[in-house]
Amino acid sequence: MTSEPKHYTPGWTGRYFEDFTVGEVYRHPLGRTITRTDNIWTTLITQNSSPIHFDAHYAEQTEFGRPLVDSTFTLALVTGQSVVDLSQHVLANLGWDKVRLPHPVFEGDTIYSESEVLSTRESRSRPEVGVVRVRTVGFNQRSEIVIVFERTMLIYKSGCGPDFTGVSPVWDEAARKALQS
Repeated sequence: MTSEPKHYTPGWTGRYFEDFTVGEVYRHPLGRTITRTDNIWTTLITQNSSPIHFDAHYAEQTEFGRPLVDSTFTLALVTGQSVVDLSQHVLANLGWDKVRLPHPVFEGDTIYSESEVLSTRESRSRPEVGVVRVRTVGFNQRSEIVIVFERTMLIYKSGCGPDFTGVSPVWDEAARKALQS
């Protein structure tokens, strides 16, 4: 068994500004099932005091008959699902627009998402970045769209911005010894 790799193949590191093409659609790879704990913690952390999110007795009396998932959790989750494809190299989010919630989300739903590139342009004030605008759609296991929004971001150009791929493991004596145990 060798303690040092002979060939390094980097994993997916995300898109840079030059990698975005208007009209492309990226299906984000990970779905996520929302739990009761997710919903309750989100309402507590954000101090959302609406009982429809955490009081099952109250929620049973509404037209939904059960607790709704806090919509800010849905926005955060679907934004997070898109990072691997869209904003791994983001300098800044400039905004979320046209956020719509056409169907409710419930505890136990699994959310998937995809994004379409709507526009790209060079930044007028920062030569190291470009502006990318996307439309992201989140949908549940029944294919019902639960959230749609547009997001505008400053994305680094290739060769600009932080480099997190330059860090490599050091095979010192303690690391080599750990292989023997």
